[in-house]
Amino acid sequence: MVAGGRPPSLKTERALFDDGAPIVLACDEVGRGALAGPVTIGLVLIDASVKRIPAGLRDSKLLPEPKREQLAPRAAGWVRAWAVGEASSSEIDQLGIMACLGLAGARAYRALAETCDVAAGAPLLLDGNYDYLSASIERRAHVITRIKGDRDCASISAASVIAKVHRDRGMRSSHDDLPVYGWAENKGYSTRAHFAAIEEHGPSALHRHTWLHDRSRLEEAAPALFDLGVG
Repeated sequence: MVAGGRPPSLKTERALFDDGAPIVLACDEVGRGALAGPVTIGLVLIDASVKRIPAGLRDSKLLPEPKREQLAPRAAGWVRAWAVGEASSSEIDQLGIMACLGLAGARAYRALAETCDVAAGAPLLLDGNYDYLSASIERRAHVITRIKGDRDCASISAASVIAKVHRDRGMRSSHDDLPVYGWAENKGYSTRAHFAAIEEHGPSALHRHTWLHDRSRLEEAAPALFDLGVG
C-alpha cells in the first residue's frame, strides 16, 4: 500500500471560517470492521490560523504503517488540539457497533473539551454519510457529514491518522500478551491467519464475540477488509 492520489485540502474548512466559524472540528473512526480490539475515534480542532498542510498527509488507509507513524506527531502538532476516544470490544458486544461509534466519539469530545474551549455549535466535519455523533454529544456541535471526507478534507485526514496510529499501537501492545493471534500484523482485522488462530485457540477477551458466529457472512459484508487489515 502506498500513498497516492491528490492530497486533501482545506477548501471545506476555509469556507466554514469564511462563514464566521471561529473553529472547525473534524472526526474520523478506525477499527469499525475489525474482529478484535476497540473502535477508535480521532477528533481534532483547528482555527483560521492553521498553517500549511503537513507534507504527505492522506487518509490513513492510503498510507503504509511507517508513513503513518511518521505523520502522526506532525498531524497532532499541526492542529490546535486533538483527542482520541474508544469503545471496547466488550462494549461493542453489549451495545452494537453504531452505538459504540457514538460512545467513542462522545469520549473524544469530552477529552477535547477538557483541554480547550470548544464553542457550542461549532461545525464538526464527520467522515461518511451517517451522523452517529450528534445524539451522543447532545448536539453541542453542528455535525456535517462528508462522504470521502477522510480523503478530501485535511482536518479529517489528520484525525484519521492520529486515530489509526493510536489504535495500532494498542493492538501491537496486546500482541505482546497474546501473540498467537498476530495482532502486530493484522491489528485485529479479518485475515485468514487470524481466523485460523481463532479456530485453533478460541476467541480471546479482546475479540468481538458477536462478530465471530458467521465467518461467511462477515466476509460477504466486508470483502474489502478481508485479508487487508484496513479501516
